[in-house]
Amino acid sequence: MAVSPKRKLKGVIDDTTPMICNIEAIEKKEHVDYIMRVQRGINPDDSWQVAHRYSDFATMHSILENYINIILAHPLLVRHISVKKFLDPANYSCDFQEKGTQNVAMFLRSVPNWEIVATLSDIGWRIRKQFFLIKPTDPTKKNVRNILTWTSYGQDFHMEVKDLDSILTALTSLQHPYIYPPSFTTCNSEGIITVRNFLMNGTLRDFLCNFLYEKGIPYGHLHSGNVALDGNVCRLLEIETGLIGVPSIHRHRYVPMKKIQEIEAQDVYSFARLLYEMLCGEPLRSSTLQEVPPNCSSELKSILLSILSDEACNKSGLPTFADLLANPYFTAIDLPSIEKPQLKIPSKLKEVIKTAKERSEARLKEDQKFLRQFRRTSKAHAYHMSEEEKKKRKKTVKKLQKEASISESSQTSAPPSSPSPASRNHVSVPPPPQSSAPSPPPSQAPANKSSLAPKTEGRGALLSSICDFKKGELKKTKTVDKSKPRV
Repeated sequence: MAVSPKRKLKGVIDDTTPMICNIEAIEKKEHVDYIMRVQRGINPDDSWQVAHRYSDFATMHSILENYINIILAHPLLVRHISVKKFLDPANYSCDFQEKGTQNVAMFLRSVPNWEIVATLSDIGWRIRKQFFLIKPTDPTKKNVRNILTWTSYGQDFHMEVKDLDSILTALTSLQHPYIYPPSFTTCNSEGIITVRNFLMNGTLRDFLCNFLYEKGIPYGHLHSGNVALDGNVCRLLEIETGLIGVPSIHRHRYVPMKKIQEIEAQDVYSFARLLYEMLCGEPLRSSTLQEVPPNCSSELKSILLSILSDEACNKSGLPTFADLLANPYFTAIDLPSIEKPQLKIPSKLKEVIKTAKERSEARLKEDQKFLRQFRRTSKAHAYHMSEEEKKKRKKTVKKLQKEASISESSQTSAPPSSPSPASRNHVSVPPPPQSSAPSPPPSQAPANKSSLAPKTEGRGALLSSICDFKKGELKKTKTVDKSKPRV
């Protein structure tokens, strides 16, 4: 299959992000439309409206809303394509099965070693991963059956397609008793194709991946659907999934947790959830373990709490795989001797894998940082919008308004200041008599005048001048009336 250059993926949606649904309004036309507000994740801005038509929706309003939320709370139902199409038709309207079939058909034309027997539409939980039952075209292998999968790239895909093709080829040569490698892999700019032998016993739903970490292979996808039963041995599947950037089924659960940031911590967390599912027969519905089942042994209880408790996930931290391997609960298991596992990857490709792993972890840290900031902002907004804070702000505003009104009234009601004695003496003194002596120079007159009269500034001085005004001190004038016409 041809290998094309790396293609930048834009607008890839994380299918594991949980959704919330509320019924907002009802529109009555010729029929009745019910408008629902759907929110993806915790950010209210990432929400949209979707309308659906039902004849009996009005009588079942609250019941159906609760029913929808029960479906959205189920870890498998919420990821079903029917639920996605119902709540988010804008992003899930395309036929993912048909798209996968087209890519597989192109692959089989270029590599005619197999032919499709049947499309397996109800396997797995990933919407962008399609399963096909195939058989070899070689007539001598007519009873052999294989499973072919097509998987689109995810948000954390950060490597060149040619490098990924080389790494996938190396994975087919992996030899480990507890890991089930693919028998054939190839990739293009859209995704990867994997071929595996058909296992009659299925996966663990109907060991520890320490070996992968020693070789630098990121996993992050440990759950019961990726552990196969091969005889009396459990074998790990989908080891190539961590390389193509698709999100883990538990990603939305550990994004809020402070102590889960590295790939190994993600797998330790997923391993504990797998232990819980094996113990109880059903998945853990909450993100952390609040109550240990009564049938749990003390050793297993200690392991589960060391990983799934709120204290471990947010404060003290999770144990490593090396810590778990040293735990007496696992060291007491007598495993048969095995040959040394083998996996050869060139050092150049190891650096490519390391870079992809670091970028995936960096995106997780960015999402965790955004979540913390969003929660702080929401908490502050809720605090300021609380009734107690509103009352405090109203009291403060009233107090400031009262102080301002008192200050303004005190300024307007202040009495005018009384004139000074010097001002009164200055006004009552008559003008000096005319003399024949020459008048002083003009430059000295303002100086003498200013020395005799004090400065009268402001409104108080003006009021005192008006009060001391005497009409009798004005000089008499003679009016010459020239308004009469001349004859």
